[in-house]
Amino acid sequence: MPKEFDRRVLIALVTTVLFWASAFPAIRVTVTVFYPGHLVLLRFLVASATLGVYALATRMRLPDLKDLPVIAVCGLTGVVLYHLLLNFGMIRVTAGSASMLVNASPVFTAILARVFLKERLRWIGWGGIALSFSGAALIAMGEGKRMALEPSALLILGSGLAASVWMIVQKPYFGKYTPLQFSTYVIWAGTLLMCAFSRGFVTAVREAPVSATLAVVYLGVFPTALGYVTWTYVLSKLPASITATFLFLIPGCVLVMAWIALREAPTLLSLGGGAVALTGVVVINRWGRAKAVTQPVSSRATAVSPNAD
Repeated sequence: MPKEFDRRVLIALVTTVLFWASAFPAIRVTVTVFYPGHLVLLRFLVASATLGVYALATRMRLPDLKDLPVIAVCGLTGVVLYHLLLNFGMIRVTAGSASMLVNASPVFTAILARVFLKERLRWIGWGGIALSFSGAALIAMGEGKRMALEPSALLILGSGLAASVWMIVQKPYFGKYTPLQFSTYVIWAGTLLMCAFSRGFVTAVREAPVSATLAVVYLGVFPTALGYVTWTYVLSKLPASITATFLFLIPGCVLVMAWIALREAPTLLSLGGGAVALTGVVVINRWGRAKAVTQPVSSRATAVSPNAD
C-alpha cells in the first residue's frame, strides 16, 4: 500500500465507498418518482444547504475569483453531467449493472492522470485495473442482464467519464484549498447549474411521496455532502490513478445493498466477480504504483491550514 495510506485515509475511503454504494439502490427507488433533473436538483440543494450551514458556522473562506472557472468545470462534470447521465441511465438499467458501467471511471482516470498529472502505473497496475474491471463485468453478467451498449448503458458510461474529468481537474488545487472547501465550492457550483431544471420542481416535490423525498434527503446529506468531502480527502492524499481504483469496490457493496433493499439477489457469478474485483484492487495498490509520481502543481501555492475550515 502507498505510505500515505494512513488510518484517516482508510476511514474516509470506507465511508465514501459505503455511502456511494448505498446511492445506487436509493436512486433506483427515487428515479421512478422524480424526473431525473428534479431528483439531482433536490439532492444537491440538500447537500448545498448542509455544507452551507457548516460554512457559515466556521466562516469558511470563499474561493479566489481566478479559480471560479475551474470550480465551474468541476461542478459541471462532477455534479451535472455525472448525476444526470447516471440517473437517466438508471431508469432502465439495474443498480448492479449501473455500478459496473459507471466504474469504468478508474480506467478513464488512470489514462487521464498519465497524460495530465504525469502519474504512472506499472504494467502490473494496469493488469490489476483490467482484473478489477473484469470482476465488475462478472457482477453485471451474474445479474442475468443484457449488457449491450444500448442508449441507457452509454449514458452511464458517459457519467463515468465525467467523474474522471472531475477528479483530474480538481487534483492540482489541493495545495491551495482543503478538501472540505473545494468540495463545498464544487457542490455549490453544480447546484447553481442544476437550477436550469427548476421548472416544475416545486410541484414535483410537493406531489412526491414522503418516502421518496426522504430518500433524496438521504442522498443529499450522506452520499453527496459527506461522500464528496471524504472522497476528495482521499484524492488529496493519494494519486488520482490509485484513488479511482477503489471505485471497483462499489459494485460488490451495491450487490449486498440491492439484495437487502430491492430484493435483487446476487448469483454465485456475481459474488465471484466481487472477489475478482477486490483482488484487482489489492494488486493495484500493493504492486501497481510507480515510484515517481509528480506532485500537484498547486503545491507551489501556500497551503491552507486545516483549521481554516
